[in-house]
Amino acid sequence: ELINNLFQDGLVEEALSFIDSMDIDKNWEELQVMLKRNSKPVVPLWKKSMKYAAVLIALLGMFFLFQQKNIDESEVKLSGDEIQLVLENGEVQILKSSGADEIVLNSGQVIGNQKGTELKYNSTSGVQELVYNKIRIPYGKTFNVTLSDGTQVYMNSGSTLKFPVRFINGKKREVFLEGEAYFDVTKDKLHPFVVNANAVRVRVLGTKFNVSSYAEDKNVNTVLVEGSVALSTIVRPNENTMLKPGYKGTFNKSGNTAISLEKVDTAFYTNWMKGEVAFKGVGFEEIISNLERTYNVSITNNYKELNKVKFSGSFDKKLESINDVMDAMSKIHTFNYKLTETNLITITK
Repeated sequence: ELINNLFQDGLVEEALSFIDSMDIDKNWEELQVMLKRNSKPVVPLWKKSMKYAAVLIALLGMFFLFQQKNIDESEVKLSGDEIQLVLENGEVQILKSSGADEIVLNSGQVIGNQKGTELKYNSTSGVQELVYNKIRIPYGKTFNVTLSDGTQVYMNSGSTLKFPVRFINGKKREVFLEGEAYFDVTKDKLHPFVVNANAVRVRVLGTKFNVSSYAEDKNVNTVLVEGSVALSTIVRPNENTMLKPGYKGTFNKSGNTAISLEKVDTAFYTNWMKGEVAFKGVGFEEIISNLERTYNVSITNNYKELNKVKFSGSFDKKLESINDVMDAMSKIHTFNYKLTETNLITITK
């Protein structure tokens, strides 16, 4: 139960750091003194040399449990166009884009409803503790989630969001994002809303913003449309960078640098919700990931010089196929490609 609580509260690193900071010899001596004070005779079950083994076993046990939990979750892989909702007990529920369903706790209580590409959680459910659900959006799909406080989250392809089924009064509203999502946060001055996106934390009271934090991307980008947000990082947790509407905050995951600010056209970063694929002065290597997520294809580039070529463009995926995109780009910088029936694209010079 302790292990699970640490995992749910995001305190794993802190717990392991605490164990690592322990003075084993000092603690062992203190324990022996306490045992000697006991009026009853104590039969030693461990040799003194086993004190290190005890700590090692504890560490290995924690690592095994967390690793096993990660393995169990990783085994639930996205396939085809399946949108997956992982419930608090680990059960996976498939959400069909054309279907409707109820989201139910182990107790049988209905906490939300899904209809088509929208999932809405009830604000009146009687849940009184933090219970998390996780939703995974596969490549080629987008999805909308309305959280229990009314906050709307528009999720892009290849994204995962972990969130409480109901926000608890007196505690901050906190969610965890991998990928890209647009947030329209319900205002609540007493309960700040926090988005954890890998190394970046976005803290708001109520506003509209876009966060892009895909694992394969070099940067974590936050674009503010309305209101204000405070950005911080795990590298500099006590430094807050305030973002104004119309600005983008960028954190480079590979360096120990501060968040950089840049004035941008916010529509360029949020029109993906309308089905638009847009990039401006972006290297082809980075564009590949975007196209793979948007069109649910796998791209192998055997023309390595193409990776450094920068492109600018905008496409509507509802009107333009991946063939249209590749044809247009090959006219700007000549290359050949082949698309198979299994959605595999191979690029050659």
